[in-house]
Amino acid sequence: MKTRILLPILGLLLLFNTYVQSQEPIVIFTAIDSANWVQLDSIKIINRTVAWNCDTMLYYPDTILYLPIVGLPGIQSEQTGFKVFQNHPNPATEKTEVTLYVPEKDRVQIMITDITGRKLLRYDKVLETGYHAFTFRPGKENVYFFTAWWKGTSSGIKILNTSAGKQGNCRLEYSGLTGEISFRKSTGNRNDFVFTPGDLLLFVGYTDTLESGMADSPGPGELYTFQFAYNIPCPGTPTVEYEGRTYNTVQIFSQCWMKENLNVGTIIPGLQDATDNDTIEKYCYQDDTSNCEIYGGLYQWDEMMQYVKDEGTRGICPPGWHLPSDEEWKILSGAADSQYGIGDQVWDGSYDQGYDVGLNLKSQSSWNNNGNGTDRYGFSALPAAYRETNGSIGAPGNLGRLWTSTAIVDDYSSWLRILRWDHSDINYHDGDILLGCSVRCVRDEEEEK
Repeated sequence: MKTRILLPILGLLLLFNTYVQSQEPIVIFTAIDSANWVQLDSIKIINRTVAWNCDTMLYYPDTILYLPIVGLPGIQSEQTGFKVFQNHPNPATEKTEVTLYVPEKDRVQIMITDITGRKLLRYDKVLETGYHAFTFRPGKENVYFFTAWWKGTSSGIKILNTSAGKQGNCRLEYSGLTGEISFRKSTGNRNDFVFTPGDLLLFVGYTDTLESGMADSPGPGELYTFQFAYNIPCPGTPTVEYEGRTYNTVQIFSQCWMKENLNVGTIIPGLQDATDNDTIEKYCYQDDTSNCEIYGGLYQWDEMMQYVKDEGTRGICPPGWHLPSDEEWKILSGAADSQYGIGDQVWDGSYDQGYDVGLNLKSQSSWNNNGNGTDRYGFSALPAAYRETNGSIGAPGNLGRLWTSTAIVDDYSSWLRILRWDHSDINYHDGDILLGCSVRCVRDEEEEK
């Protein structure tokens, strides 16, 4: 799926309970290209669970989303007027600016701690009414917590550091009174954005001309890292050893995919249905294992899922990998299409979707009648054979049918994607679970920390 870093839960809860109990849960974004930090231009957040079009935008340097959870009490610091505003830029590089507002002249105490709660720096001064600017220079920590107290009221922010690891201690410099605070462009857009814990959110990050997407149901205090590298082996996982085979991997923005169709298990005749036993059962064209060596195995949906209905389950994938959900396929389609981006409504329609997503995902060889693709993103989709519900197995060359792990409510079909020799788009279709189709695996989020 997408790169996501889950902050240590115990340290996060202790710090939030101590310093920012009254604040709404936050989700923080950053981005890399392979292993190098890149600046996000903007981030679009879409609530995929709600029935209406619910989205919001963040613009750099604002890379923090305060989730407006339905029914959450108001923020204490806003009720009193005392507030620490999010630093910019965030993440910080050599330095970053922090502004706080003091409603009435009095003493202000500032404490900067690391993620374990260790005190790194303390500042104490009587400040006049108004906005006060500070320059913070980070040291070797990855994350800092900046918390301020005024007349018994606290307000705090989290500061990310892209130059972590360098020698030296963090420093805080008072810059003086400032006449204004630059409110983020996203502030006005958040008023209509609603979130209930458990909702599936789609995050789309933009930098220069590229976009990268991921979907998750976030909890409080999570850091998501967009990946902007593509058509390279997945950083840290160039290959996967599984059941005696070596599979290559390919990074396509914030998703790490197997580059080849899965080929695991024992061949059974095309006329025989798979059964729930201790053996993974597959089909091969002409009941010949050499065809599975080229195109991968063909699997009935229940067999692929290992007889569970949970979307995103491991199924027959290697440990640390899972079967792609319908939403993950929509993200891949949007990432690979030149005309319709991630989160576009075209990916929610049925049947033919997109403009050239199929062309960009298809391999550069093996397709009939010169129907080869550009393989722009390294997905290398092959025109594998497929098993019909009557047991016949069609010849390879024309179509590539790939399962999702998302069942349809009738329990007799699931969503799949079809690539065709004579089409540049992709076909989004429901398929009978007795079909035999190709399978790709996606790396788990936890493997991408």
